[in-house]
Amino acid sequence: MNLPINYKNASQLERKAARAEYIKVQNGRCCHCGGDLNQKPDPQILEMKVDRTLFPPNFFKNPIHLHHSHETDMTIGAVHAYCNAVLWQYFGE
Repeated sequence: MNLPINYKNASQLERKAARAEYIKVQNGRCCHCGGDLNQKPDPQILEMKVDRTLFPPNFFKNPIHLHHSHETDMTIGAVHAYCNAVLWQYFGE
């Protein structure tokens, strides 16, 4: 699969495939905190409190998210769900 992809125009199946490809390319590491995607995010990230009411009900259901730019809609990489929330809440990304 050629990365990045346009998140907005991608189907759920394409997004899932892109997430899997990013995980592979990133050697299973989060593109934000650098931690193992099968473990909890870096402790410094977990110290940043997230207001869960800002996110859809199932936002944290999948522990690994496909991060994308809200400006360009292009994917950036695979991240922990919590890192994705921190990126959006604190940095608007």
